Formats: sequence, C-alpha cells, structure tokens
Amino acid sequence: MLNPGLLLLILFVGVPLVELYAMIQIGGEIGAFPTVFLVVFTVLLGGLLVRMQGLSTLMRVRATMARGEVPAIEMFEGVALILAGVLLLLPGFITDAVGFLLLIPPLRRWLVRHWLNASGRADVHATIVGEARRVERSRIIDVECRRDD
Repeated sequence: MLNPGLLLLILFVGVPLVELYAMIQIGGEIGAFPTVFLVVFTVLLGGLLVRMQGLSTLMRVRATMARGEVPAIEMFEGVALILAGVLLLLPGFITDAVGFLLLIPPLRRWLVRHWLNASGRADVHATIVGEARRVERSRIIDVECRRDD
C-alpha cells in the first residue's frame, strides 16, 4: 500500500507534469490551436456522455429499487461516472483517455465488480447477459419485542 503522502504527491504533482509533457509533445506535432481544440472538444463530449450515462444509471437504480433490491452495483457505477466526469474536466489527454475508458459500460461494470469482489465487500458474480445477481446469504428472522416499564 502506498503512503498517503506519496500518493498525494503523485496525484497533485506527477499527473499534471505528465499531462503537460503530453500536451507539449502533441502540440509540437499538430500545432497549438488543434491541441487546444481537442482539449476543449473532449471536455464537451465527455460532459455530454457522462450526463447521458448518468441518467441511464439513475433509471437502472430506480428500476432496481422498484424490484425491492439494493442497487449496489449501480451506485458504484455512479461513483465511477463521477470519477470519469472529473477526469474528463481536467485538461489533458491521459486523464481524458482514462475518463473515456470509464464511460465504456461493460468495462465500468467489470471494474466495479472486480473491486467489490477483491475488497470483500460483496459477493457478486457476472451472468451471461452481463447483469449482476446477488448471492443471498442471510435469512429473515421475524421477532416481536415488548418493552415493560
């Protein structure tokens, strides 16, 4: 596990330096104006895609809750979409590439399931159609309680 201080240093210093280097290299190849245009275009396109997929995920959350199930997978997909939106708002090509990868629904679902299984937070298995099913391990115990004062 990385030291939190080192992780913050990498995030706040390393990532912008790598992004700046990539933009300088790309700008040297295609020019400054096309580079700026591409950065602005990815922000606009990414924002539109995050909004569309966010609404789709919200509809799946509502449908799952209407069936009386906990929308755990959908909620974590929403977190992944927020992360994708943040990465797409940051100027740079590398963060945009990671953000666009998070916008691919099968990849995003696989990453969420993998993280949940690896962290031991849930027992989730993929089915043939790609949707998640929960493995029920608990029983409902009906009890009555009475308080005598």
